[in-house]
Amino acid sequence: MASLVITKRFSGDYKFELTSRKGKTIFTSNAYELRMDCEADAEHLRSVFETCSFVKFKTSKGKFFFRVVVEGAVMATSRKYSTELMVQKGITEIVKYGAKAEILDFSNNDFVFPE
Repeated sequence: MASLVITKRFSGDYKFELTSRKGKTIFTSNAYELRMDCEADAEHLRSVFETCSFVKFKTSKGKFFFRVVVEGAVMATSRKYSTELMVQKGITEIVKYGAKAEILDFSNNDFVFPE
């Protein structure tokens, strides 16, 4: 099952990533100043995975990636893939498991093992 993981960037902004069943990042969201905005967009995206569109791109170095577009706005950008078939597999995994993804919040930076 996939997971939407909310974390904090080094810049202090928040982001969410969709990770596959194997733990690989499929896509990363845009940056958010507030955690509640990040959570709200993650929830919204999870509810509209079946209706959002995926725009595929190819880099100048021959890598492939896609962007997740909801209601005309780019919500996230995928990792780079080596083939177009792998891009399609990533999109298929999103459509298949995205609506069932659980949201995990690791943005507090509370370390289990203090120094």
